[in-house]
Amino acid sequence: MRAAVVVGHGALDQIKYCEDIPVPEIIQNDVLIKVRATALNYHDIFTRRGMPGIKISFPIITGSDIAGEVAAIGPDAEGWTKGDRVLINPIFNDDRTVGLLGEITNGGKAEFVVARDYQLIKLDDRVSYEDAASLPLAYGTAHRMMITIGKVMKNETVLILGASGGVGVACVQLAKLAGAKVIACASTDEKIEKLKALGADHCINYKTQDVQKSVYEIMGKPRISGKGGVDIAVNFTGGNTWKSSVRCTKKGGRILTCGATAGFDVEMDLRYVWTFEHQILGSNGWMPEDLNALLSLIEKGDLKPVIDCILPLEKVMEAERRMEDREFFGKILVQP
Repeated sequence: MRAAVVVGHGALDQIKYCEDIPVPEIIQNDVLIKVRATALNYHDIFTRRGMPGIKISFPIITGSDIAGEVAAIGPDAEGWTKGDRVLINPIFNDDRTVGLLGEITNGGKAEFVVARDYQLIKLDDRVSYEDAASLPLAYGTAHRMMITIGKVMKNETVLILGASGGVGVACVQLAKLAGAKVIACASTDEKIEKLKALGADHCINYKTQDVQKSVYEIMGKPRISGKGGVDIAVNFTGGNTWKSSVRCTKKGGRILTCGATAGFDVEMDLRYVWTFEHQILGSNGWMPEDLNALLSLIEKGDLKPVIDCILPLEKVMEAERRMEDREFFGKILVQP
């Protein structure tokens, strides 16, 4: 089969496009999936570059967000028929494997991939492979953080940092679906125009504007009286952005986080947390019910995942370069 294989830690040249990789074998409750679409995530890049404390066995095929059709079924697999259209929930949790598809086992940047029967979610005919593949790591993470844990409500104001990436765009869409007002932050005027088209009520170019000052101009400075500030600050960038997120949040407000792409060590004056009675809520990944809720929104026509581009598998290096250089808005997909 054709596949994009990562042969070691490093730059884009560690990705090798191959046309002679054996089709994986299936055992027990495995299901072989014919890949129809795979979405990229920053996790693919982190896996290639290396992550502290995580050992990767090379060579490996990355790609965790996968939709396709059932091609073959293991002897112990239940509930599936050849030809079924499915989305893979990429989390393994069984006696054989625990972890993420595309990190500890070969992923979806290939013609075929192996999943367990319990990882598959049936796709309604109203859901395209491309839309389904866009969901798990970005939209699933956003849904759990914003809706399941954060409980964003109608008429609340939500500040979203890094709003133009996969998770950020999903946060904007889900906040608007919940009836909230959105202040979205991005790095270019082009991305800001796209965020406005998605329904963002206010946008801040963090390259040319001070985020904290801009929020104060829009919402007022948070006061002990409860006036001013945003109801919710969504910050999955961390680093030097955390301090201002806390200071933009109103009394009794919530600060939501699901990651720290700009750094885990943050500066924070704890006096703001107790004085303004903030809630800091962490969210880790997603659950199957988050994916099912998102699929239901797509089926009803309420949600359309934002796809930046779809490239053929042989152009996977270009796809990852676009992601590394932040030349995208929404999800980047590859198709074998």
